[in-house]
Amino acid sequence: MSDKRNHDPLLSAAECADRLGLTVRALRVYEDRGLIAPRRTEKNWRLYGAAEIARLTEILALKRLGLSLTRITVLLAGAAPDLGQTLTIQQSALVDLRDRVEHSLSLIGAALQKISSGRAVSISELITLAKETRMTDLSPDTVAWRRYEQARPRTEVRFDPEKHGSVVGDFQFEAGDVLSVTRREGGLMAQLTGQNALEIYPEADDLFFYRIVQAQLSFTRNEQGEVEGVVLHQGGYEQAAKRIDETKARAVADDLEKRVKDKIPFPDSEALLRRVIAEHQRGEPDYEGMTPPLAAVAREQAPLAKAELDRLGSLQSVAFKGVLQEGWDVYDVRFEKGTLECGLMLAPGGKLSGIYFRPGL
Repeated sequence: MSDKRNHDPLLSAAECADRLGLTVRALRVYEDRGLIAPRRTEKNWRLYGAAEIARLTEILALKRLGLSLTRITVLLAGAAPDLGQTLTIQQSALVDLRDRVEHSLSLIGAALQKISSGRAVSISELITLAKETRMTDLSPDTVAWRRYEQARPRTEVRFDPEKHGSVVGDFQFEAGDVLSVTRREGGLMAQLTGQNALEIYPEADDLFFYRIVQAQLSFTRNEQGEVEGVVLHQGGYEQAAKRIDETKARAVADDLEKRVKDKIPFPDSEALLRRVIAEHQRGEPDYEGMTPPLAAVAREQAPLAKAELDRLGSLQSVAFKGVLQEGWDVYDVRFEKGTLECGLMLAPGGKLSGIYFRPGL
């Protein structure tokens, strides 16, 4: 299909979707977001030309970099398509990924060469290999950029009950805690398991921010436009939660209430705490046994944790105190030269999702 008034070839919605690997529904969603504005025929059929294809290429590139549709909408709002800039960003990300892959391959190659020659690979080399070959986007630069972006001033837009009210519901994180979003007069409240409800303010259609804490929520939708999840942006990290029904959310709350009231720890949590302390004393935390967000934080803080545990000396005793409202198992831990209060949290799958150490009373 072509427009005889100019030399810009035009595609129908079906042709455009097929060539870009999208669905016609996705094109409609992007149009509803104001990201594209296809031309129309006299019969009101949509036509997609070079400008629309360039914008769609930008959208797809940014999605591959991990940006949500809400953040893409904010980023591209009011801006003309700049395919060069988008491809430059994508190129930079791919070059960084390539460099990390090449570094990992060089380490693996060296280890294989050593094994083939009959030599043993040391524990130190194995630890380095495990750490350096992990494929993760949580590099120090990524975390630093996210912290910067999350700390920037936010601008509140007028609350639209119909538009913004569609995010009301319950969402469960990998760690097990639930975020409940509810309506209040003139706005929305968000409450994490065991915490007070806080007001959230709209920044865009599906993007909200807190004023009391430096954090944001971006809601994600499926191709039918239904809210299916939320991402919590805080401290340079991002945690995704999936939408759940009210019955499951209530069950999580009831289970926590019983654990707190009856002082019921997680199964084998004392043994787990002892193991975590021993691993940090050796300087060998088990990051695979942690949820990804906790593992990222633990990597940053591991040297500080080891230094403090070295100062305290050998472990003497561990005593269970109870369960906090947020769901933490809390212990008094006595060492040779001091006492710490330690708390831990487990995800539904059994991985460690939270750990803290602070001076005991």
